[in-house]
Amino acid sequence: MNPQVHASFDPVTWTISYVVYDQRGGHAAIIDPVLDYDPKSGRTATTAADRLLDFVREQQLTLDWIIETHAHADHLSAAAYLKQQLGGRIAIGQQIDGVQRVFKGIFNLETGFATDGRQFDHLFADGDTFAIGQLQAQAIAVPGHTPADMAYHIGDAIFVGDTLFLPDVGTARCDFPGGDAAALYRSIRRLLSFPDHTRLFMCHDYPPDGRAPQWQCTVAEQRAHNIHVHDGVSEADFVQLREARDATLAMPVLILPAIQVNIRAGQLPPAEDNGTAYLKIPLNLL
Repeated sequence: MNPQVHASFDPVTWTISYVVYDQRGGHAAIIDPVLDYDPKSGRTATTAADRLLDFVREQQLTLDWIIETHAHADHLSAAAYLKQQLGGRIAIGQQIDGVQRVFKGIFNLETGFATDGRQFDHLFADGDTFAIGQLQAQAIAVPGHTPADMAYHIGDAIFVGDTLFLPDVGTARCDFPGGDAAALYRSIRRLLSFPDHTRLFMCHDYPPDGRAPQWQCTVAEQRAHNIHVHDGVSEADFVQLREARDATLAMPVLILPAIQVNIRAGQLPPAEDNGTAYLKIPLNLL
């Protein structure tokens, strides 16, 4: 059975979140939901997440899963909010524990912050299978952008996270802690070994001038046209290109707040003794 896919584009962070479901009145998963965050005021809002919530309720869906492809650096996760509103289990790849260890040190997080992934309801290993109602799904480890990236194969569709972008944009950066351009190349080739007609759904789009945002293509289109990793590009050539490009990129605007929330499965840091939660800004470190 192939999934029904509802995409919701957030123009602030260029993120696409998905409701993946079997049928109206059936079961669903939400992939990569966004929590609005204003870096000028430090205020959060649920505008983007409420669009997903409204769709789930309109379609009379039971939410089984809230799935993260990785601990995002460009937006905060609304997973905890959606679980509170709709239920479901929050899941991510099991290598999140390594990401948590790295960033616990970078942010000098509280002693009680656990680095074994327990903030999430479920940790997927490579090859794990799971159900979304009548849909059968499988987790695919795709490290490279981060060590913990997972793609999710559901019917004729794969949700690739930040591993790939549209063919005219290319591929994800690999210069965050634990990133590895050679690993990303191998992950991408694994995804592009699926049948040509397989639908690929991106987590972001940064369209060139003159093109409206898009988020779906096929394996065949990626193999023929991806500007970084089309058929014929060797691993060595890709690594050289990716590392040279990464050296020119600025840090994402929201990386510091986003990582602190996303390694907590979308929960804000614990409130301090005055009742207020705080995010940390490490100086002269990244």
